[in-house]
Amino acid sequence: MIFGSKKDLFLDLLSSIADNVRDSAQYFVDFKIGSEADLKEFARKMKEYENKGDDFIHELIIGLNKTFITPLEREDILELANKMDDILDGMEQCASRFEMYNIVKPDQYMVKFAGHILEATYEVAESAKLLHKKKLMEIRPHAIKLNDLESVVDDLLRVSIKNLFSMEKDPIKIIQYKELYELLEAISDSTEDVADTLETIIMRNA
Repeated sequence: MIFGSKKDLFLDLLSSIADNVRDSAQYFVDFKIGSEADLKEFARKMKEYENKGDDFIHELIIGLNKTFITPLEREDILELANKMDDILDGMEQCASRFEMYNIVKPDQYMVKFAGHILEATYEVAESAKLLHKKKLMEIRPHAIKLNDLESVVDDLLRVSIKNLFSMEKDPIKIIQYKELYELLEAISDSTEDVADTLETIIMRNA
């Protein structure tokens, strides 16, 4: 039997991790940066979300070490948790760079990157809810959407870097913005990794 009838710690934790990732992405998009003080608060809050995610991962690992029977393969549970956590780690790293480089006005490409990432985290959170409800086959459209969004972000990276090198004259700004674009694209890659892990879980358990 793949899923037990009682409320399961691991599926609860996976849902909590996914919700925290979505909430952090919503904050990432919604927070209005207008000053250096705002940047500090932005980075601090994103670190807070990351720490909360780390606590969930720690609790999950302790549970796996103490539990003989799990609702999914142990490696799949841990893989999914870690891949979701990678999304949050990337956002926290990006927020830290915003503060480090004192970027108080994100450009149009950064805003677009963040919007696509936010959309992806909603797909991740919905997938975790469906996993909790044991509706495995209903997860697949969300995994496909995650792959589609990652392709969009890949295209955006090419466009943003091309524009940066053609329009920007300040070499320091070129270095900083290129790094931020690539960090944001890497976050999108992490959402695709979640999709791949979900597909593996579906294949093994549906």
